[in-house]
Parts: sequence; C-alpha cells; structure tokens
Amino acid sequence: MRVFFTGGSGKAGKWAIRHLQAQGHHVVNIDQTPSGLDCPELLVDLCDSGQVIGAMSQFVEGAELDAGTGVPTYDAVVHFAAIPRVMIGTDGECFRQNTLSTYNVIEAAVKLGVRKVIFASSETTYGICFADGTLMPDFVPIDETHPTVPHDSYAMSKVCNEVTARSFQARTGADIYGLRINNVIEPHEYDEMFPAFIDDPSLRRRNIFAYIDARDLGHMVDCCLNTDGLGYEVFNVSNDDMSVDITSDQVIERFYKGVEVRSEMEPNETFFSNKKARKMVGFTPRHSWRDVLG
Repeated sequence: MRVFFTGGSGKAGKWAIRHLQAQGHHVVNIDQTPSGLDCPELLVDLCDSGQVIGAMSQFVEGAELDAGTGVPTYDAVVHFAAIPRVMIGTDGECFRQNTLSTYNVIEAAVKLGVRKVIFASSETTYGICFADGTLMPDFVPIDETHPTVPHDSYAMSKVCNEVTARSFQARTGADIYGLRINNVIEPHEYDEMFPAFIDDPSLRRRNIFAYIDARDLGHMVDCCLNTDGLGYEVFNVSNDDMSVDITSDQVIERFYKGVEVRSEMEPNETFFSNKKARKMVGFTPRHSWRDVLG
C-alpha cells in the first residue's frame, strides 16, 4: 500500500514506518522535521489545511514522474503527528494543534478518496494519566467501553479527535480506526527504565501499569491496514503483560482496592485490555520487557 504517514519523525512514528516498510508498504513521511529514515518525506505544517491537501495530492519523489500517469494516489493515511503530551508548551496550544491537524488530515483524506485512515488516540482519554492527584478507573481491566472523561488538554484533544473521526466516517463510509496507544517503549528503554519500575511499581500507576513496545505498535498499524470494513472503531494498544513485576492480584490489592474487577485476570495480564484489537484486527504483540530483563 502507498501510505501517507504523518509524524514519522517522532519516537513512535519511526518504528512504525520501519515496520510498515518491512511488510512491503511504500511510506511517505509527513512531518516538520526530517526523520533520517530511508523514505520520501515532505515538510508540512499540518495546521494549514492548504498544505495538507496539497501534500496529499502532489508528487513526492522524482521516480514518480517517469510513469507519466499523473500523481499517484494513496491507499491509506496514518496520522501520528501531534504534540505528544502536556507540559511541553501551553495547554491551549497543545489542544489547538492536535485537534486542528487531525481535522485537516482526515478531511483531506476523505475528500481525496482515501478509504482507510488510522489515527493515534491515547491512553490518556481515560483521564488517569494526567489527572491532578490520584484518579481511579471505574473498572479493571480497562477496555474500550470505559468512560473517556479527560482531565487535561492533551487528553481533551484526543477525545475531540475521536469525535471528529467518527463524524467523518459517518458521512463518508470510509474505514477510520483510532488507536488508544499506551506508553510507547523503545527496545533500548527496557534496560534504562524498567529496573526502576520493578523496584517501585507505583511509578506505573498513571500508565495503568501497561506499555506498548514500539515494534508491536508498528505491527498494530499493519494489522489495521490489512483489515477492511469495520467502519469506525477505537482500539486499546498495549502489550499482553504489565510493566511491573508483581501479580495482577497484588496490583489490585495495592492500587485498585474497591475498584470493580470485571474479569478474572492472569498473573501478568495487562490492565489496559488489548482483547478487542486481538479479536477484530488480529493484533498479536510479540515483545516483552521480560525477554530482556528476565
């Protein structure tokens, strides 16, 4: 597939693009910063709707000119570009850029006839990550039916983006899938970060004791590219196991006492349920911090 990929210069985007290329997809990176990856790139301000629709409807490399058949079209759009969290700039600017860029990208895609759009939502939509103080989930494990009541401008932007995506899907019939991505971990970060999580599991409370390996996130994007006909859907994206070295029963006793437990959990099972993604798009994460640290 020919894929218009926004945000490929970022932490998650680089890994996703590499994975998609390994599966044979032709990926064009759209960002404001060069990625250093071996793929064609355009530098675009996604908050400018004219730049977005222009980038999606132009040549991107000289080899495309040789066929003499006009500008090639895209089979799919993957939208990862965003201000990645609060407390980088102002809250309002985070909200503005994240919502406006998503509107512009999805609008351009559907107007140009792209029938598959995958966009990055977030674990923060459930409100827990950036809440002031301790916010308990309504139930565990958290699945996609859990209420999304954001407590910060980044999470607000992601909830708004889900509404925007659902609206575009309803009026066009395209497949538009949102990924509620948990804390993205690169392979080298297991040695750097996880010993502290083993010593102090409370460090992972705001991430619902979950994580997603950057390589498995790329796999999830590919699963979505290869699954047609779902209309609008959102998926939690996490690895199968927790990011702490205590059992699920111990997590419940220490951190979720009094919270409804909706299903019996395996000892290492993630509290950020990925069962919907497994069932509907064939997501099968392959990596674990335990493979590195034992």
